[in-house]
Amino acid sequence: MGLLDGRVAIITGAGRGIGREHALLFAAEGAKVVVNDLGGNLDGSSSEGTPAEQVVAEIKAMGGEAVANHDDITDWEGGQRLINTAIETFGDLHVLVNNAGILRDRVLVNLSEDDWDSVIKVHLKGHFVPTRHAAAYWREQAKQGKQVKACIINTSSTSGLIGNVGQSNYGAAKSGIASFTVIIAEELGRYGVRANAIAPAARTRMTESTPGLSDVVKAPTDEATFDAWDPANISPLVAALAVEDCPATGEVFFVQGGTVRRFQNWTMKETLEKNERWTVADLSAELPKLLK
Repeated sequence: MGLLDGRVAIITGAGRGIGREHALLFAAEGAKVVVNDLGGNLDGSSSEGTPAEQVVAEIKAMGGEAVANHDDITDWEGGQRLINTAIETFGDLHVLVNNAGILRDRVLVNLSEDDWDSVIKVHLKGHFVPTRHAAAYWREQAKQGKQVKACIINTSSTSGLIGNVGQSNYGAAKSGIASFTVIIAEELGRYGVRANAIAPAARTRMTESTPGLSDVVKAPTDEATFDAWDPANISPLVAALAVEDCPATGEVFFVQGGTVRRFQNWTMKETLEKNERWTVADLSAELPKLLK
């Protein structure tokens, strides 16, 4: 018996890296898994179908249930087909894990329009489209009087929540995902749907290609040493958020190794205030007080 017995889950970008670890753990905990992966390179170019099938084969070899899906999560009809795959194959949908993403690192002055558009599309639209179709399904169930206990787990990043040089496109998308999560949690709660996001730190194709991180994320040579960058460390939190009676919603969590931390939303801090309109001269004089 697992904590996800009877749950039907879609995991996007589940052919490799963190998404693959999600799929394997979800199946081990009893979930029926739709393994979505378009295939392709880190920057989103080309496509191949093998990674999703490989993960499905691994799940079936361990006695689990899974099906591969290769729909483009940024395509409106493709997103609907993805949701339909879960419903038609397993009879329902309870969990949507939006994990798929690409990376095109450039400092701003070298960032092309395509670099910007591609990353924003895959991350932001790639979260929106499956979520929109899943939400419509759950709303219809709720309207029919069925008890819905569903959840969405999105994937943000410290690049968006804290910032990282060379990732203005990626960071903008990831901060947008965090805001998207908070808002849809408020909107969908009435239908029995929770929404949370994670900001993971792990060894993936993305982190290994990020300047300054390639050496940091290497696996320890000593097998007795805990590998804090192992992508498998991320999945227990995602699975815990997917458990039917998990109370968390509208939250964003950092997770790395054995560490889980709750992020706090943008918060107002130091204040300047008076009971009349500010002059430019007065504000110019007073602004430094906010920066201390």
